[in-house]
Amino acid sequence: MKGMLATRRPLGRSAVTVCRIALGCGNFGGIGSAPEFFGQGLSEDQAVELMDAAWERGITHFDTADAYGGGRSEVWIGRWIRSRGVRPQLTTKTYNPMQARADRGLRPERIARQLRMSLERLGVEHVELYLAHEFDPQVPLPESFGAFDQAQAEGTIRAYGVSNFDAPQLAAALAAGEPQAIQNSYSLLARQDSRELLALCAERDVGYLAFSPLAGGWLTGKYRRGEPFPAGSRMTQRPGPYQGFVAGQTFDALDRLQAIASSRDTSMAGLALAWLLADARVTQIVIGPGRPEHLAIAGEALERPLTDKERIAVEGALAAGAGRGTERGTDTEAKR
Repeated sequence: MKGMLATRRPLGRSAVTVCRIALGCGNFGGIGSAPEFFGQGLSEDQAVELMDAAWERGITHFDTADAYGGGRSEVWIGRWIRSRGVRPQLTTKTYNPMQARADRGLRPERIARQLRMSLERLGVEHVELYLAHEFDPQVPLPESFGAFDQAQAEGTIRAYGVSNFDAPQLAAALAAGEPQAIQNSYSLLARQDSRELLALCAERDVGYLAFSPLAGGWLTGKYRRGEPFPAGSRMTQRPGPYQGFVAGQTFDALDRLQAIASSRDTSMAGLALAWLLADARVTQIVIGPGRPEHLAIAGEALERPLTDKERIAVEGALAAGAGRGTERGTDTEAKR
């Protein structure tokens, strides 16, 4: 599996290449960027165990943000790097406040400050990819991208992009600067980018990175019709982003997907990741497991790729109307 995980793809028009699957670190010391959840999520010991397991399996790209866990995520990744003497590829992001009532946004001076602090927490001189974590209507995009261009010229970032942008916002970004990547939520149950935005990425050679590939755990089969949501799941911690999935048609679609997964002797989660990997428009998938054993689905998806016939069957399972969730801007669910 290590060899398959080491397979790399160009990141849009940049000189950077990335592996197909990255470790999402949004649940390190919090549940994404939401200040009310800072200090929750995984402990540092649990995060270290997860990073060790990911690295051992060949997952060598870690995805974080300055505000994940109020900075804890970057600090813990930095400590892990120093203690293990290895250097993963790194994606980090900025926009959200580092604590309740702190500043946010994409003002050039804030971008420069936040990048400097991220590099300090991570203990590195550069990151491979730096993302604008949200669209900022208060700051003209050319001003924000001027700060990104400056950082790229100085060598502190290798490439830059955006996250949680819709198609018109990405089009505006491409008119204002040179973003090489976009990272959005995308899964079998949240396919809002399938047509317009992914087509724009293909047309303009922008790398597409998919987070929340399992739709907050819905594509693992853990949520069952008529049963309470499992303790500690996203639906008990932060249900808002996924409330639209609580519908009979979603459970019907999940039943059909489970039948397809069982017929090919894989898990539903492995099937969901394999569906994403089969899409040539998707450059990278960001997974956010809670425990080391959850990493097994990455290998399952790579080792059991979908055939064209299976891909058609999977998409047909959703034809009744499920899979129309809109998770735009919900990265706070910690890439899960």
